[in-house]
Amino acid sequence: MDLHFTDEELAFRDEVRRFIAENLPQDIRRATRRAPSYVSREQLVRWQKILGAKGWLAPAWPKEYGGPGWNAVQRYLYDEEYQAADCPRVSPFGVQMVGPVIYTFGSEAQKRAYLPKILSSEHLWCQGYSERGAGSDLAGLQTRAVRDGDDYVVNGHKIWTSHAHHADMMFCLVKTDTRVKPQQGISFLLIDTKTPGLTIRPIVSIDGNHYLNEVFFDDVRVPVANRVGEEGKGWTYAKFLLGNERTGIAGVSKSKRKLERLREIAALEREDGGILADDASFRARMAALQAQNTALEYTQLRLLARDRDGRGVGAESSMLKIRGSEIEQGLNEMLVEALAYYAAPYEPAAVREDWNEPPVGPDYGFGLMNERLLRQAATIYGGSNEIQRNIIAKAVLGL
Repeated sequence: MDLHFTDEELAFRDEVRRFIAENLPQDIRRATRRAPSYVSREQLVRWQKILGAKGWLAPAWPKEYGGPGWNAVQRYLYDEEYQAADCPRVSPFGVQMVGPVIYTFGSEAQKRAYLPKILSSEHLWCQGYSERGAGSDLAGLQTRAVRDGDDYVVNGHKIWTSHAHHADMMFCLVKTDTRVKPQQGISFLLIDTKTPGLTIRPIVSIDGNHYLNEVFFDDVRVPVANRVGEEGKGWTYAKFLLGNERTGIAGVSKSKRKLERLREIAALEREDGGILADDASFRARMAALQAQNTALEYTQLRLLARDRDGRGVGAESSMLKIRGSEIEQGLNEMLVEALAYYAAPYEPAAVREDWNEPPVGPDYGFGLMNERLLRQAATIYGGSNEIQRNIIAKAVLGL
């Protein structure tokens, strides 16, 4: 197993670095540093169009559907440079999640209708999965879709729907058959968020910002032509989608960037003259997280080497998700601790470009708190870590 990068791969890394340096607008870079999760729709679409024109918006897509056709190692190197340069996170719901489902399982009409609009950023998407009482137990969802001629009539409710207020389209799991076991009665629908009867209500977070939403369906009519694949096979397509999501949740490159920011904050001199980085206990904890992230990186590289050899990754992606989300939580806790009272005078409006008041203490308090550092959901979204351990036990260890 060769974990060294080839000369061609290193040349590719340099190309990515140059392109980002020359093309990422400075206002978008600043906005990303201050509040990665709250970059405006206008800024996000503007940056995605720049990537789309280069053919780099969808790194994992094959060439026949508009992607660059990169291998797994190229995608890894691209992500390294992307995170290091403070690029905004591309909306994952279209590019990373539903796009691969459509080009793998969708009809030719669906591919023609939706894939180009994802790549052009004409359509932004959101994910209609979770419901009250059906989060980690997704098979227990209750939103119903009843066939009526050429339409389904959808009634029900979704919650924790990220960026639904920015989305043009939603991919949604619905119950189309209640007479069979739960996993066999689910279908996968593509729904226009402007359809009559669909209502989006904001969930305002404790930081005062709007990222999450509830979505209500009241006799929403969805054409049968918008069903992906076969009726009742939605669970299969959902598992495929979640596999793609879990691989990305490892977040090695993102955690490297957070470690850099943690070091910067810990090195600041405080009002009492002390420096947090001088504390041996804090340094030891920071070093432990760095060691864990390095170990995760080499695990990811081993899986990438296997994928490069044509053997695929498979259920081992659950290992990346577990450790990556635990490292993220550990870094978030240390960042909040390092900010200390500088996070207390937190002002959500400070993320705006027109905010002209000086920060109270280091400016990190705005961006880091806006990144929802107090959120502990990293081990839940994409499939809870308890579920991932069951997958590893069954599919990897054969227990």
